[in-house]
Amino acid sequence: MDVNFTALEVFQIAEQIEQNASKFYRDAAAAAKNKDTAKIFTILADMEDKHKNIFSEMLENYKQSQEDANIFDPDNEMMYYMKGMALNSGWEGKAAPELLFSGNETPAEILKTALNAEQNSINFYLGIKELVKSKTDKEKIENIIKEEMSHIVYLQKSLEDTKQ
Repeated sequence: MDVNFTALEVFQIAEQIEQNASKFYRDAAAAAKNKDTAKIFTILADMEDKHKNIFSEMLENYKQSQEDANIFDPDNEMMYYMKGMALNSGWEGKAAPELLFSGNETPAEILKTALNAEQNSINFYLGIKELVKSKTDKEKIENIIKEEMSHIVYLQKSLEDTKQ
C-alpha cells in the first residue's frame, strides 16, 4: 500500500512538534523543584512557542501560494520513519516530563537533554525533506531545519555559560 504525504501535512507535523515541545517544557517548569531549573524550562517553552508561530505562518503562506504536492512513499518508509521518531524522539510529544526529570537536575543536564531532543527534531525534518519532490517544498522544509538549528545554537551557548 502506497502512502502519500502532502507538503501541507509536513508543515502541520512541524507545527504540532513545536506545540508538543512547548507543552513539555511548560509542564517541566511546573514540576521543577528549583527556580533556576524552572526558568530554563520556561525560556525553552517560549522559544518553542515562537517557532510554532513561525511554522504556522509558513503553513498559511504555503496554503495561499501553492497547490499541495504529494510526497510519494511506495514502500511506506515515511510511515515507519515518522512512527519511529514519534516513539523514540525524546521529549517531543511526551506530556509527562516528570517521567524524564526529577526536578533536581542541574541546568547543564537539562540543556543536554534539550540539545539531544532538538537534534532529533532536525533528523526528523531531514528525513521528511528527502521524501519531498519539489525544489520549493525542499526549501520550505530547509527553513524548518534552520529554525530548529537556532534552538541548538541557543542551547549550546546556554550550556557553555553554565560551565563558566
